[in-house]
Amino acid sequence: MDTGDMASSATVGTDVPAQRVVLFDFDGVLLHGDAFYLFIRSRYARSWLRKLLVLPCLPWLLLQLPFSRRRVARTLVHAALFGTGEQRYQAQARTYAAEMVQHSRLFNRDALRTLRRHQQAGDRVIVVTGCEQALVGGILEQLGLGGVELLASRLRATGLGMRIGFHNIGANKLKALAAHGVTAWQQAYSDSLMDVPMLKPAAEPVLVNGTPKLCKKMDVALGRVVGRAEWR
Repeated sequence: MDTGDMASSATVGTDVPAQRVVLFDFDGVLLHGDAFYLFIRSRYARSWLRKLLVLPCLPWLLLQLPFSRRRVARTLVHAALFGTGEQRYQAQARTYAAEMVQHSRLFNRDALRTLRRHQQAGDRVIVVTGCEQALVGGILEQLGLGGVELLASRLRATGLGMRIGFHNIGANKLKALAAHGVTAWQQAYSDSLMDVPMLKPAAEPVLVNGTPKLCKKMDVALGRVVGRAEWR
């Protein structure tokens, strides 16, 4: 091959468009509500023993609530998963995922259609969520989206049961993406100000079902007008 052919081949190679990377939050975008909250709530609803377990903590929880809702939520999660080993938790998460998918109204049909259109267009779609890995992975699998890349929160096994390990929210989403080898993305969908770190680097950030007040806050946080999506 002469230098002319080599130059021609190089030009063809550079003309191939790079694959677009598109990020989706899960809770509030693909799902109406918070999947892990619903799972934990179901744990208490199905076991009076777990309700009794958390009763002695109630005075402390009420005192903490005005100062740290996250600490209160963490305590309730740990109590709900007390004595639950990793394999048992995985099985329970898969079972609950199957139950959730039976309730189609929980899911945002427009968001799911948009995600599938991105897949059909050849985009690299990644769900980046604060929801727990096994639970959200089970839900996506039940929805026929098991092949979608997933970056989620993770629990860790302890002698007392499953505990919160890596919480994939806020700036932690950037850490998860970097560890996954993703350093740039073209589009990102979210419904929350918590996702400003993920939305800011996107060429096309999209706020899903944002109120006028939230839209203004997001525009200020990003320093530009964010795209809007009204999905049901």
